[in-house]
Amino acid sequence: MVNKNGKNNKLFLTAEGLKKLKKELEDLKAIKRKEVAVRIQSARELGDITENSEYESALEEQAYVEGRISELEQVLREALVLEEIKTSGNTVSVGSRVKVHLEGTENEFEIVGEMEANPSDNKISHESPLGSALIGKKVGDKVEVEAPAGKLLYSIVSVH
Repeated sequence: MVNKNGKNNKLFLTAEGLKKLKKELEDLKAIKRKEVAVRIQSARELGDITENSEYESALEEQAYVEGRISELEQVLREALVLEEIKTSGNTVSVGSRVKVHLEGTENEFEIVGEMEANPSDNKISHESPLGSALIGKKVGDKVEVEAPAGKLLYSIVSVH
């Protein structure tokens, strides 16, 4: 995969993430494509398509669906599933669950690839400021992360 800076980055997925993306691809191909085709056909039946907003909307949705299908197919071809990656038990890597201490509180994060990142689920990308600062560190290490509120100093409590 080539990132926005033109660098070739590996795309990491957990087994769970792989399953979700396969399901999304299956749903897009089996269900959503057909729904959009029906919308396009219905809009055509309304008459003049040159000024038909429903037809334009359906075409835009079709373009989105086909683009997403193409993106998912590429991701599934090129992604590395985390089970295939050998990791050290006490060193933070993609796929690790990391408990950190920050200013009197502890939080646990799972380090995932950018396709699976979901901060509200405590899944952070290995490319995020915190994720990239944690990669390669061990229990007891401290990492400094630049945040909008200023520099934050995290201590690594555990790695699973």
